[in-house]
This record gives sequence, C-alpha cells and structure tokens, in this order.
Amino acid sequence: MHSESRLPFLDGLRLAAFALLIPYHVGMYYVSWDWHVKSALAGPTIEPLMLLSSPWRLGLLFLVAGAACQGLWQRRGGWGFMRERSRRLLLPLLFGMAVIVTPQAYFEVLTKAPQLLPGDGGYLDFWAAYLRGGRYCRGQDCMDVPTWNHLWFLPYLWVYALFAALMLAWRRPETVTRAVWPDWAWLLLPALPLVLARQWLMPLFPSSHDLWTDFYNHAQYGYLFALGWGSRSIWPGLWQAALRYRALSLGLALAAWALLIVYFQAYETVEPPAALRALMRGLWRLMAWWAILAACGWAQRVFRENKPWLRAASQGVLCAYVLHQSLIVVFSQWLKPLAWPPLLEGLALIGLTALACAVLYRLLRPLPLLRELVGITAGSARPPRCSAPNPAHSVPLSG
Repeated sequence: MHSESRLPFLDGLRLAAFALLIPYHVGMYYVSWDWHVKSALAGPTIEPLMLLSSPWRLGLLFLVAGAACQGLWQRRGGWGFMRERSRRLLLPLLFGMAVIVTPQAYFEVLTKAPQLLPGDGGYLDFWAAYLRGGRYCRGQDCMDVPTWNHLWFLPYLWVYALFAALMLAWRRPETVTRAVWPDWAWLLLPALPLVLARQWLMPLFPSSHDLWTDFYNHAQYGYLFALGWGSRSIWPGLWQAALRYRALSLGLALAAWALLIVYFQAYETVEPPAALRALMRGLWRLMAWWAILAACGWAQRVFRENKPWLRAASQGVLCAYVLHQSLIVVFSQWLKPLAWPPLLEGLALIGLTALACAVLYRLLRPLPLLRELVGITAGSARPPRCSAPNPAHSVPLSG
C-alpha cells in the first residue's frame, strides 16, 4: 500500500544527524584528540560523551543519503540524477575548499606552527598561498592545501551516487526481487560487513579522508549508502524492523557504549590482549549499527507528519554543514582572549555557530549564484514528493 507524501522521518533523521555535528565539532576543541585548533584546557573529560555518537553519526548520514538518492534517481533518471547530484555536491565542495575551509587551515597553522605563515602572517597572504597549493609541515604532521577538511563527505557521497547510477545504467531490471528477512535478523545481519571491515581493513587502512586510499571508510560508508538505497527497493524490511525494535536497539547501543568506555579506561596506558581488542572492535561496529537502527525507528515515531518547520529546517541542512566547522574555528579564536570556563565557552560556541548558520542561510537563500555555492538549491522551496513507507507492511518505498 502506497501513500503519496514526502518522507518526513528521512528529513528528521537528516536534520538530527547534522544537528549533532555542531556540538560534536565544538567538543573536538576541548578533547585530547587532534583537531585543527585546540583549547588551552583540552583534556579527556568529555571524551566518553563524544564516544556516544562518534561510532555511528556519519554512518547514519550515508544511510539516509542512500535512501534519499534512490528516490531522486526514480524521479529524474540516470542523467538527471547525476546532474542534480553534481550541482548539489560538487559546487559547494569547490567553493568550500577555495573560500570556506581556508580559515580552518589558517588558524591551524597560526596556532600550531606560526613560523610557517607566508608574508607578514596575515590572513590574505595565507589565502593567496593556500590557493596556489603547497604543504605545511610540523615534523611528521603535514597539511596539504587546498584541503577539504570536513567537506570530505561531499566527494564521497558524489562518488557513491555516481557508482550507483552507473550500476543501474548498466543493468536496470524491470522487476525488483525483495529480500525477506525475519525482523530480528535486522539486529545483527547488516552489522556483519561493518564488523568485518573494522577487524580486517581498519588496521591496514586507518581513516584518512583521502578519497583514493581510504578503503576502510569506503567499506563502511559505501556499504551503508547502498543499504539506504536498497531500503527503498530490495530491503524494505529495514524500516519495519527499526520501528519494531527501536527500544531494544537503543538499549543495546547504550550497553555497548558503556562496555567500550570501561574497556578504553581500563587499557588507557597498557596494551590490551589481542582477542579482547578484536572483540571490542566488533562491539564498536555493533554499537554503531544498533544506534543507527534505533535512530531510524524513533524517527518514524517522532517525525510522522510533513510539518512546514521540518521541511524548512531540512532545506538548510547542507548549507549549515558547509559553513559550521569554519564558524566554530573562527568563533573559538574570537572567544579565546576572554578565557571563559570551558562549559560556558562551549555553550557559547554552539549557540553562536547555530545562530550564524541560520542567519547566513536566510541571507544567502535569495542570491541566485551564491546560494548554489553553499548548498542551497533554487528549488528547495518546493521539495519533491515521494512515497512514504507504511510500517505495518514490508513494501518498497518507490519514488
């Protein structure tokens, strides 16, 4: 049974996943992990909280993107699909690398290796050198410019979309055979490729965000994109299982997170046994899948109707994604001389970044060329329509 309406829970999932990026990247300013700029008070205090979302938030985005891309492909066909994906993803990528990401690179060099800055050390001199290309090294830590930093999501998504379109152009069956699994199998079977990638690929090819050699990330994110795409054709049972097991999968994800925190704290300074490390790598990916499944289930409960505010917020998501990390870096350096306590400063960074994203979206949306360069499409005022799932039936969500 089909109902012709937009998929509000996909909009809700996309909005929620992107909303996590601002507090997460603000958190990166305060933890001991490496990032572009660091607070003088950075330490491990909030790292357990950061680990609550780091295993799964990006995977959820790729799964949602796969589901959305399948609907777009159904409506526009192969050529129209790739033309829209190229305009929507590559224009913000190129503009972002040339203009928006530059402050991140500048403040990273300024705070870590100021002696490497060209000219008088000012921003404009650095920008000119940045656009010419080069490498800034502090020991073995090197940064090649221009760089895409947080915008790596855009080329990865474009490549996965291109691959999907080419596969379907080569062989597009007239009928789709649906894979029928018992609902409980969704709690474990889709996690197996993620577990295997973590066990075998991650040690050999750790995450680099280098499109050509990032095999571990391609294995997990490309797979989740394909799973999202297939959820609207051959694996429609995903959404029904997510809705049915939303509470159980949430509980399993939280339990796995607690065990991982205990493990990381117990072996913070000593080498864990090889078998235990392998077990925890598998648990990391199981936690990620359970969290994704829980998010898909709860989104269907929370975002049931196609509300105007949800459509409006969803339309600004890509623009906020493109802008947010540079805004965080710039605001962090503006606030640094005030020497606020980390909690107050962190909340201010979150609020300022969210406000600036909203204001810039409103200001840039009426400008025909500039809006395309920051991920705002001219047609965003009237979102496309596609068929919605009925959680009570295992039916394909064709576009």
